Amino acid sequence: MRFKEVLAYYSQTMYSPKAQAFSAITSSSKEKGSDSSSVMPSLSLSNSSPPSFCSRSSTIHQTHVIRCSTTEKVAMDRETNVDAGKEPSDSDWQIKMLYDGDCPLCMREVNMLKERNQTYGTIAFVNIGTDDYSPEQNNGIDYETAMGCIHAIRRDGTVLTNVAAFRALYEEVGLGWVYAITNHQPWASIADALYSFWAKYRLPVTGRPPLAVVLEKRRQKREKAEACDAAERCRID
Repeated sequence: MRFKEVLAYYSQTMYSPKAQAFSAITSSSKEKGSDSSSVMPSLSLSNSSPPSFCSRSSTIHQTHVIRCSTTEKVAMDRETNVDAGKEPSDSDWQIKMLYDGDCPLCMREVNMLKERNQTYGTIAFVNIGTDDYSPEQNNGIDYETAMGCIHAIRRDGTVLTNVAAFRALYEEVGLGWVYAITNHQPWASIADALYSFWAKYRLPVTGRPPLAVVLEKRRQKREKAEACDAAERCRID
């Protein structure tokens, strides 16, 4: 039955008026020495075209392309921004890193992450040492708490500390393998113990005064700034 259908199809195609016209024109062109391709675009054999499954595969291919472009769009946009010398959009961040901008050793790591983040754009860096640092905008984490150890805040509000914070930050910039071992015991406990020791003594190690002195100086600076602001307002009034 299948053979008869195929035979009928090609018979219809070969003896259709358009096919006969095409044959006549082609023969005429050969006799005149002209290129038959010049007349081919004027003919339409759409009515006699065999059934094709290309439409379905084409639709699948187009769907695949659309899906890929959706998932890869953010990465492509970030690469474009880097090539153009632009900073990634603040709306792309997935995690915040609260860091001490006055710690020289800490800043080496922060700068490395910032450089990586130019491509990924997934980390928002927050310097807790600035005068305008706001605990209210960072899950209520005040300056003293943030100075005690590294803090990271996910976009959903989850707060991470110690090695868990570093692991999450490194994962966001394609360096998850660095801290991958800390996903397992006893390495997680060992890494946390080592970091806690560093966090406890990092101020004297980097030549800075104890935390109590740092906090007192920060308090005095804030009070002085508030007094100046009040005096300025009084002069304006």
